[in-house]
Amino acid sequence: MDKKEHIAIFTTASLPWLTGTAVNPLFRAAYLCKSGERDVTLVIPWLSLKDQGLVYPNKITFASPNEHEKYIRKWLEERVGFSSGFSIQFYPGKFSIEKRSILAVGDISEIIPDEVADIAVLEEPEHLTWYHHGKRWKTKFRLVIGIIHTNYLEYVKREKNGIMQAFLLKYLNSWVVGIYCHKVIRLSAATQDYTESIICNVHGVNPKFLEIGEKKREQQQKGIKAFTKGAYFIGKMIWSKGYRELLQLLKDHKKELSALEVDLFGSGEDSDEVHKAAEKLQLTVRLNPARDHADALFHDYKLFLNPSTTDVVCTTTAETLAMGKIVVCANHPSNQFFKQFTNCWTYDNSEEFVRLTLKALAEEPAQLTDAERHELSWDAATERFLKAVGLDKPSEKKLSRSSSNFMAASINLQQTVDEASAFVHHVVSGFEVSRRIFGAIPDSLEPDEEISKELGLTNAVRK
Repeated sequence: MDKKEHIAIFTTASLPWLTGTAVNPLFRAAYLCKSGERDVTLVIPWLSLKDQGLVYPNKITFASPNEHEKYIRKWLEERVGFSSGFSIQFYPGKFSIEKRSILAVGDISEIIPDEVADIAVLEEPEHLTWYHHGKRWKTKFRLVIGIIHTNYLEYVKREKNGIMQAFLLKYLNSWVVGIYCHKVIRLSAATQDYTESIICNVHGVNPKFLEIGEKKREQQQKGIKAFTKGAYFIGKMIWSKGYRELLQLLKDHKKELSALEVDLFGSGEDSDEVHKAAEKLQLTVRLNPARDHADALFHDYKLFLNPSTTDVVCTTTAETLAMGKIVVCANHPSNQFFKQFTNCWTYDNSEEFVRLTLKALAEEPAQLTDAERHELSWDAATERFLKAVGLDKPSEKKLSRSSSNFMAASINLQQTVDEASAFVHHVVSGFEVSRRIFGAIPDSLEPDEEISKELGLTNAVRK
């Protein structure tokens, strides 16, 4: 009997932090494992108690990786409705307050034993490899797939000296992704472009939202008014998540939208400023703290206003469509995937935003079709992923691991350049001074003794 192919999914966050790189790779692991055709391991960061307090909401902390894993599996099973057979491994991580991100410590590729190192999926490959110092991913694994989640350049541009920072980051990202990935998937054209990358939305929605949508469709089919509330917006309350654009649209057209009532839901660093700006509008704009989008509170709204253009593929837009509501959003590359759905209405200018908003308030959402429901599901997202990377059918010729060292001679010029480039990154990433210059967390070259003990790391992984 042939050994099952093994897929290791490495990501940059984990529950209970409800960010995209914590939730989506978790669902990906569950659905890749669902058929039983592959062995799957999800590799996620483990944080010290101090860092857990900075990252995880509601003062949730874990005394051990085992306790953390139980929490994750319980959360997942409540949403997908089946037990998943994938394994979970933790790598040592540290939280960067400046970057608001978790960064890996040490050579995390060593978490996966060489004998099962078939395929690696790097969720946010640039993030995972900026400071990587250790075995080259392309040498360790037969196939390395990078999935680009975040439009880092757009966020950096909003910071001090942002244009210059974005210029430098663009080339750094291209360098490390090219060194370490065989294939690159961009969730939408809103991300940084990479050579020979594929644009494909390989994300689905939490099945709970499809269940809500099915109940709403049943009400519509029975002639019951399924949506009794008007417009809302939900998102982390920071200006870059769409609040600036939405409040500006309301301000510019408050005369035409005088009868509009909008409920905003979110919490974040810019909450006070958003509240002040909303109060000046002289429109009915109610601000509320963050809530789970699946909460019953949201079920009866029929219109989601989402002018954000910083998301790569907006999760809340997908969830809204799955619940059977209308979405009015910008005609932007980040929303390209959603334009196939009847209830997704896109606008090119503020006048169209007003027209579509008033139209949506006067009409009822179209009933979600079975085809649309499937397209939003994680089953469909998994099919798209396997097809995009050529794993949807047996491969006639397997990729082989490179047995060469960093500077091994090669008759292939591209491979030689690739090897040399990887060697340069390996050297630069091995010095504390150069790591710090490029923004690495201090003393992140190797995990310290405490976190190594918590994770039971061997000396090979530590070094």
